[in-house]
Amino acid sequence: MYRFFLFYFITLSLISYANDKVEIYTASIKTKGDIVIADGDVNLLYKDNTLRANKAIYNKKNGLLELFGNIKLSFKNNYRILGDYAKLDLSQKEKIFQPFYLLDKKTDMWMSAKNATAQQEKINVKNGIVSGCDQLHPLWKLEFGSSDYNTTSKWINVYNTTLYFYDIPILYTPYFGYSLGTTRKTGFLIPSFGISSDEGIFYLQPFYIAEANNWDLEFDPQIRTKRGKGIYSTLRFVDTPDSYGVLKMGYFKEDSSYYDYDNLSNKHHSGFNFHYTNGNFLKNWFHLPLNGQSGLYMDLSQMSDIDYLNLASKNSFKEDITTQILSRINLFYNTDRNYIAAYFDYYQDLTKDSNSETMHKLPMLHYHHYLDELFKNYLLYNLDVKTTNIQNDRRTQNKTAQQTDVSLPILIRKSLWNEYINVAYKANFYAQNTKFNLFAKDANEKDYTSGSYLHNYNEFSISSELARGFEKFNHIITFGATYRVDGFKMQNGYYDEVKDYCNNPDNAKDAKCSFYNIEQIDDAVNLEFTQYFYDKATREILYHRLVQNILLQKNGENVYGDLENELEYRFFQGWSFYNNMFYNYDKHDFSKIFNKITYKNDKIGMDLSHLYKNSFADTNSYSSYLTSGVSYRYNSHYSYKFLYDYDLRKKIKKGMEIGFLYEKRCLNFGLSYVENNRPKATKNMDESVYDKYIYINIILKPIMPPHSQSSALGVKLN
Repeated sequence: MYRFFLFYFITLSLISYANDKVEIYTASIKTKGDIVIADGDVNLLYKDNTLRANKAIYNKKNGLLELFGNIKLSFKNNYRILGDYAKLDLSQKEKIFQPFYLLDKKTDMWMSAKNATAQQEKINVKNGIVSGCDQLHPLWKLEFGSSDYNTTSKWINVYNTTLYFYDIPILYTPYFGYSLGTTRKTGFLIPSFGISSDEGIFYLQPFYIAEANNWDLEFDPQIRTKRGKGIYSTLRFVDTPDSYGVLKMGYFKEDSSYYDYDNLSNKHHSGFNFHYTNGNFLKNWFHLPLNGQSGLYMDLSQMSDIDYLNLASKNSFKEDITTQILSRINLFYNTDRNYIAAYFDYYQDLTKDSNSETMHKLPMLHYHHYLDELFKNYLLYNLDVKTTNIQNDRRTQNKTAQQTDVSLPILIRKSLWNEYINVAYKANFYAQNTKFNLFAKDANEKDYTSGSYLHNYNEFSISSELARGFEKFNHIITFGATYRVDGFKMQNGYYDEVKDYCNNPDNAKDAKCSFYNIEQIDDAVNLEFTQYFYDKATREILYHRLVQNILLQKNGENVYGDLENELEYRFFQGWSFYNNMFYNYDKHDFSKIFNKITYKNDKIGMDLSHLYKNSFADTNSYSSYLTSGVSYRYNSHYSYKFLYDYDLRKKIKKGMEIGFLYEKRCLNFGLSYVENNRPKATKNMDESVYDKYIYINIILKPIMPPHSQSSALGVKLN
């Protein structure tokens, strides 16, 4: 619609320049002094405009052009204005159309009005109708009393407007205004509405500020009549060609009655989020002539509780809300050979009253040397070094630990027998050092002792890849075996004190083992088999992988690790099945099973998945989730969808949505019923709330984008 209106007014403006010639083509033409009279199928050319009428009278002296009967004005063959009478004063920049009809042939958007006039940069239309639907029986139309447009600012105001569906009035507004150009403008945006039995009427009115090309600001004041009121804001900016940033802040105050009724943990909810990305900050900020790539990523968040997120969203029942907030700053410099970085991670647990015991990584320094060669590609190696400062909130206890990790793998590989067999040897060297400050095992014991850990282990591998083509498909097989043998090991301090306790998997989550980030390396054999089937069009039919790890004990009793099986099979047109499972020999049970079946064609889309995981720590250590979705397109106009998520262990519904969408060339109408289980900030920290909504979405095309949510109305049922 924006382009439709824009070119309509540009067309009227172009005709206003009197110094440019007007070419008249007709079968009959008469002149009386400065008066030119053309009669019978008149064609006029003016710049990029083509005008047709039954009759035209043009005054060369004062630049007045009058058109009569079946008037058609086309601009570059895209936009067409129709009428019975038009007067264009090319010298005074004044135009009149009576009556007035405009059609955008690209979008089929049209406007009909009693008259249209223009003077200087101001254009006025009286008693008009706008629609993008069929002209005889439009599904929707906007009737307005008057409209004015400023050709300089490209802003249109529409007054006394009523929205009709067929001939039924739906909505009236005395005024609304919007920009017809691509330049952003300051003004009010489309509001959001909602109705809830416990929160009352929800109304959010955005106000948009765009006073420069490199930033804009949006304020979102909201009121919930039975709950409270607040305001959120979003600042977006671009400071270099390689960067952008977003700052979101908000505050909401609960009414006392709702605060007491819902047993909330906080009466005031506030917070912020700052996101910034710069793809070349060393060059942009410091003008360093470096050949590599630098980068800066920031995602900082702080909030009072989970309800800050719940209240920030216009459609919270559509959002996934988390209770674990991670703030981070990442900086890096990367070349073909080396990678240098610094990471800052700060954690906030919204389920806790205090964040004082939460440990943060401030900072982690990282150096990585990419795979390199020695001795003419026979020996390959890379180097990775990380140093992490781990601390809690220094305002309380000032606990810190500095932990450094060094990894150096060295690889030798060789292909044998015309590359049928590949053999390799890898020597892995790993070291870790931890220095503690004020870390106690418990209140009655001394601090942890700083310590170091040094370890070497070796890997010998053999593998092969075979391929064969058949009449209808191709088959590829890869299989290999890796023998891992432990080497030397040295440790002291903290690592020597807790090794026996922390090497027990049952104690892995104990606070004493928080810094024992040591992978237990045992002598083992790893067997892996992979196969692929492709059709003659190189489309994958089947993918299958088996992995088995066998721990070699010194007493001769080998321990089998979980057997992993991964399979993806496209067995019919549109059908696909995926399976990934791990079998635990000790428990004689599966530690993980994930199955997903999908089907998709032009009309139907379906997926059903189930995830089961078991850590075998206790009777409630397993999780079991069911996720499903079905979509059906009945025809070009009607489509339906159904989503359902269920927690099988807790026997609770996690979410559900059922709805339909009606689509026409000029209209989308959607209706959905949505349920969502989300966390809530009450004095009981584990409490969640189950929301139920009716969600209505109306999109008037081409005025609104096809996937716009601005016209949504949410009605909360609980």
